Amino acid sequence: MKQIFAPWRMTYISQEDGARPGCPFCDLPAQGACEDTLILWKGPAAFVILNRYPYVSGHLLIVPNRHVDDPVALPPDEWAAALAVVPHAVAALREVYRPHGFNIGMNVGRAAGAGIDGHIHVHVVPRWGGDTNFVPVLSDTRVIPEALEVTYRRLLPSFERLDQER
Repeated sequence: MKQIFAPWRMTYISQEDGARPGCPFCDLPAQGACEDTLILWKGPAAFVILNRYPYVSGHLLIVPNRHVDDPVALPPDEWAAALAVVPHAVAALREVYRPHGFNIGMNVGRAAGAGIDGHIHVHVVPRWGGDTNFVPVLSDTRVIPEALEVTYRRLLPSFERLDQER
């Protein structure tokens, strides 16, 4: 039997619902865009961050700067600014990972599957034909073949260009 080690996940899964203090989407940007925070880009209305608990390598989150838990609460201009980053995220992931497709969407509220339900965010998930296997089905575990730091370094040049293009 092969073993898969993912010790970085233990901090997340060992905490009970509601036990995570503060909001990471509010706290992390104050530390800046860097490999430690996994923030690839910060703009006036939103930022792009790697999902610390990704479905697959390259799983990005586009997060409005404003702390709201409901899409209705975000002003339209801030929605527009946040969603304007989606095409750039898709282009960056295509350039670096060459996925066959994407899942792009939101989980609003705990009942809808939101892991962080107090601060809305958009998932941009690269997908490949056959990217699922028996491991999630049998053991409720995903295998992520690349370290987050490596993913960060691979995607960063694409997001550094974002400010130059705007």
